[in-house]
Parts: sequence; C-alpha cells; structure tokens
Amino acid sequence: MTKKKKQRFEGIVYSTSDDFEYVDAESTEEEETLPASQQKLKVLLDRKARKGKVVTIVQGFIGTDGDLNDLAKKLKQKCGVGGAAKDGEILIQGDFKQKVFDLLRSDGYIVKLVGG
Repeated sequence: MTKKKKQRFEGIVYSTSDDFEYVDAESTEEEETLPASQQKLKVLLDRKARKGKVVTIVQGFIGTDGDLNDLAKKLKQKCGVGGAAKDGEILIQGDFKQKVFDLLRSDGYIVKLVGG
C-alpha cells in the first residue's frame, strides 16, 4: 500500500492576489455556546422519512458540538430512550414533546412548541 501525502493547502491551486491568506479548515474556531437564557429552541414531532416512527426534534441550538452532545445526552437520559445529535439538531426517539419542553424550560432555555 502506498501512503497518501496530506496536502497542506487542500482545494487551493494558485492565487495571484497579493493579500490572499489561506485559512486552514482545522484552525477555524467553533461558535461559542450562548447561555441557556439566550437560546431560543423549538420542539417538534416528526415522522417523515422514518418509516412512520415518531421522533421528537429540538432545533435552534447555537453552540459547540460538544455542548450539543451534552444536552442531547441529558435529554435522552431523562426520557429513557435513544437518540442522536447531528446537524445542529437533537433527535429523541418517541413522542416526548411535552417532557422535553418541560425539561428545557426548567433548565432556563426559551422553548417554543411547534406543530399541533
């Protein structure tokens, strides 16, 4: 097997600009997590593209992936079910809309129920 050499500047071939400065993808900083009192979260139910299974979704979290995963872990433990945190959303398996709403509100988040 041959080892692949990692390129230092991926995607940039050549630049003629004198003031061009390459920004490395690894050096970009993540967003800072807002305090709970400034977070505006939406809680909704969804069953599209899930073979009819109901999923509770929490949208609108602004912050790092680590903090999103911590919040998802806490909600999954309180509901006693599985789930995931990806693409800035928290997915909780099952219909736990009201319970998630109450848990987030007690933690100080600004929460809104979406849908019937």
